[in-house]
Amino acid sequence: MKNITVLTSMLLLLNLSACKKNIEPKATIEEQPKKEETVAKTYAEISIKEGGHWEGRKYLEGTFKNVDSVKVPTEHTDHSWYIRYEGPGWESNKIGYRLYLDWRNAIDIFGKKTDTMVLSKVGLDGFDSYHEMQNWGSDILKAGKGLGIGAIGRYVNKEVVHFNEVDSTFAKTENFENQSVVTVNYFGWKTNNQKTNLTSNLSISPNERYTKHTIQSSEALQGICTGIVKLSDLPLLQNESENEKWGYVATYGKQSLVPDNLGMAIFYKKESINEITEGNYDHVLVFKPTTTAITFYFLGAWEQEINGIQSQEEFLSYLDQKLAELNATDKLK
Repeated sequence: MKNITVLTSMLLLLNLSACKKNIEPKATIEEQPKKEETVAKTYAEISIKEGGHWEGRKYLEGTFKNVDSVKVPTEHTDHSWYIRYEGPGWESNKIGYRLYLDWRNAIDIFGKKTDTMVLSKVGLDGFDSYHEMQNWGSDILKAGKGLGIGAIGRYVNKEVVHFNEVDSTFAKTENFENQSVVTVNYFGWKTNNQKTNLTSNLSISPNERYTKHTIQSSEALQGICTGIVKLSDLPLLQNESENEKWGYVATYGKQSLVPDNLGMAIFYKKESINEITEGNYDHVLVFKPTTTAITFYFLGAWEQEINGIQSQEEFLSYLDQKLAELNATDKLK
């Protein structure tokens, strides 16, 4: 009996051992490689107030909300407190810009001391708090009665006319992986007893200071122009590409609101320009009359940006590099 019991036990052990050998290994979960987070290097936005009310030309109370597009109310003018920092803004990891979405239609510069996106926070701690230097930077350009940098006007009787009379204005912003875009449509822009519809498309790319500005007028009007506001009596700097297809105008020196060194430039295709002249407040580039789209580029370069340009010589070298790129490819990427 004892031998049978021992034999039975041995058989059980052999069966258990065989079963263990047939047990499938535990399934393991293979770790997926983590996707790298894409860090935004451009951004565009427009933010308007909701929940308040108009009192004459002022929008009182309410809170700001970002929207994809807006039709500008007829009541809106400068300092109406309706649009955060007074218009759409766009930025790269180098610099920021804003367009006054009212009769002034000037373009201003936000100097940045950081390479992160900041516009979504600008003007939330007080409507014009961005005029004071902050950790991220500040508004650094005084557009005054001028065009600022790269904005549109009309040169009539040796005077730059702004957007005092417009039937309606629409603005929208779009953000893509490799660029951010602001588009403004002006309907019935009246100057010199003539009307036109004008489209303005402004785009900015990662790691770049420049804005690509493409405009198109429904009427071939004399005098549609852009320019650089004249500040501190600085001389106008100019150069042309080797193939003489492109040129630039620029200023450099202590012309920021800090005050410290700021460079501003416009790259233009020579065949699109009728004349380069002086207005009361701007260096003016007057385009030839056309209904075909016109593309030019404008930029600011502030000495306090990360690895900022520190001298006029550095600035001109940087501009000449961009001019060589235009000379070779007829565009900036």
